[in-house]
Amino acid sequence: MTGFAITDPQAWMVISAEAIALIVILTGLAQVMLYLLQLLYASAALATRPPVSSGATLWRRYSERAPAISVLAPAFNEELNIVESTRSLLALQYPELEVIVINDGSRDGTLARLIDAYGLERVTRYVDTAVPHAEIRGFYASPRLPQLLVVDKENGGKSDALNAGINCARSELFCAIDADSILESDALLRVVRPFVDQPHLTIAVGGTIRIANGCKVDSGRISDIRLPRNFLALVQIVEYLRAFLMARLGLGKMQALTVISGAFGLFRRDHVLSVGGYSHGTVGEDMELVIKLHRLMRERRQPYRIEFIAEPVCWTECPDSLTILSRQRARWQRGSLECFVKHRKMLFNPRYGRIGFVGFGQILLVDVVGPLLEVLGYALVPLLWALGLLALPWLLAFLSVTVTLGIFLSMATLVIEEIQLRRFPKARELAILAVVSVLENFGYRQLSNIWRLQGWWQFVRKQQGWGTMTRKGFTAAS
Repeated sequence: MTGFAITDPQAWMVISAEAIALIVILTGLAQVMLYLLQLLYASAALATRPPVSSGATLWRRYSERAPAISVLAPAFNEELNIVESTRSLLALQYPELEVIVINDGSRDGTLARLIDAYGLERVTRYVDTAVPHAEIRGFYASPRLPQLLVVDKENGGKSDALNAGINCARSELFCAIDADSILESDALLRVVRPFVDQPHLTIAVGGTIRIANGCKVDSGRISDIRLPRNFLALVQIVEYLRAFLMARLGLGKMQALTVISGAFGLFRRDHVLSVGGYSHGTVGEDMELVIKLHRLMRERRQPYRIEFIAEPVCWTECPDSLTILSRQRARWQRGSLECFVKHRKMLFNPRYGRIGFVGFGQILLVDVVGPLLEVLGYALVPLLWALGLLALPWLLAFLSVTVTLGIFLSMATLVIEEIQLRRFPKARELAILAVVSVLENFGYRQLSNIWRLQGWWQFVRKQQGWGTMTRKGFTAAS
């Protein structure tokens, strides 16, 4: 039998161009199908959730049953926000609470501002040694604020600071937050609900992160929700809505959640100790902790739940400059790759159930191959069409996957926000976010993928460290 061979170079080029376009389009379609599935599950989770109660109702319901919580706030060079953030933590509505601020060797006035603002004095404190961390230099407290403890330690990174906080904690649950964040007053009462309703199953719960840029802050509280004027901050609001109201809420409903944001998560302390606390040597310590918890429970063959609840909100300041934002996104990408490679045996492994198939399948599709193929598509598909190597339907299919469906997902998330949560009271604000949802697909999305490629390159080079993250501080209300 005579083999068939294509000898026309032009034909080979057309076949190669169509193969590239097909791979890019099919990968994009797989991502979109996964996002649509998450959207459906997120909608179901919001539609079937218990009625949203007021803070007073939650207090009456949980004040006698809610377990004690230790709030851990690691801080490194946070002098701009540390006093407001700590004030917001001290004002949280919760029956039994301790606030532990861990000064991770700050080189600015973080510790001095805390001492001055709260009249702190040096004290002694017994510390457990369950998980390792850098040396503690001292403890600070005040008789008039018995629920506040400030830990001053040598710099060891965020995971190291959190481990120190876990050792100092006295409660069965701990809430890990960023020191530059502000929790809503009833956030703990809301996020603790799964621990009260299913105490023998729940081991971790995450809450929603919102962008505080442009908002007014008064006495550690968001007093007036406003949209920022900076476009980068605006587009991150849309991104965060997609990430939390669609992706994490949907994955939580599927019990395939692989990350609880380091800015706001509630964990059962004994389970975290069982996995050795937060890992060092990674910038994705929040993601890896959740993966380690999944792995522990699956390997023990014990039933468990890791939940996500939309209502408890933590407000944080996002980068509003290209330089700082690029560092953040490259770091996030690097953290995802580090976690994926470290726990790669979980991928599609029946032993790990839906977390191995759905959770790690998403990491593979979105974080591992996603940025590589999307940038390849942006670079080559329009070029190949312009050179006449791709027919117009290929280009239209590519644009449909990368732009049209992306806009649809963002708009659908805004609809969910308006119907279920209504955090933006003015129609004008929703209209602005709708416009941003369209504009982000023309320039910002492509730039974001380039930053993720930078994270890929940093991962390949085994680069460590967070990079400088400059803060401007929250705007105080007049």
